[in-house]
Amino acid sequence: MEGRDVVTRDMDRLLEKPGGEIASMFDSIARRYDTLNHLLSAGLDKRWRARAVRELTLTGRERLLDVCTGTGDLGMAALDAGAAGAHEVVGVDFAHEMLKVGVTKVRGSAHKGRFHIVRGDATSLPLPSGVFDAASIGFGIRNVQQPDLALVEIARALRPGGRLAILEFGFPQIPGIRALYKWYFRAVLPRVGRAVSKHGRAYSYLPASVERFPSPEAFAAMIRGAGFTTVRAVPLALGIVYLYVAER
Repeated sequence: MEGRDVVTRDMDRLLEKPGGEIASMFDSIARRYDTLNHLLSAGLDKRWRARAVRELTLTGRERLLDVCTGTGDLGMAALDAGAAGAHEVVGVDFAHEMLKVGVTKVRGSAHKGRFHIVRGDATSLPLPSGVFDAASIGFGIRNVQQPDLALVEIARALRPGGRLAILEFGFPQIPGIRALYKWYFRAVLPRVGRAVSKHGRAYSYLPASVERFPSPEAFAAMIRGAGFTTVRAVPLALGIVYLYVAER
């Protein structure tokens, strides 16, 4: 029991999100991060990102701010969408090794020169006000110490009328499916994640952080409180993921 209590206390401390520890954790799995995303979602993560880009209603001329950009997958999806995507992307994240993977990915793509990567904190974006047409976050807002401040910062960086799309994990509402998914999330996913990433805590942190995250209704209210309007919470894959869409 004592060993289990130590692990529980360690996870509780990590869930308080001291920024340096979270960044260090993601840095430690950076090289395997994309592979695990595709594996653990059975490839659905690509569809979820494509849906988020579509909800931004881009026309190929916009500048997109991708917060918590990580290795840049969502920003790349926006550029890959061509005339229905972004013209330019600025990606911001605090995890250095994740950004290094993103830089390598951009340099090897057709979008070199159109995807700019910046190291920074989501709650204090090192960017001017009102210069972006749209903003996105892909599975990163729950890792921010003060998500309400990050949303305020994103609103500041957006021009009036700019659109926001956020992807984040949730839980299915159908009781039987919810129970089965929670078992997978708590028992199977951490073991697979540890086996592939070789990191002890990262894939235990994932389900714990999702369970601590506000409900879709509460998070939608937080988005409204940051100055956004027409906020929608759209369940994807039976509620395994939620897509939040709003307008500045």
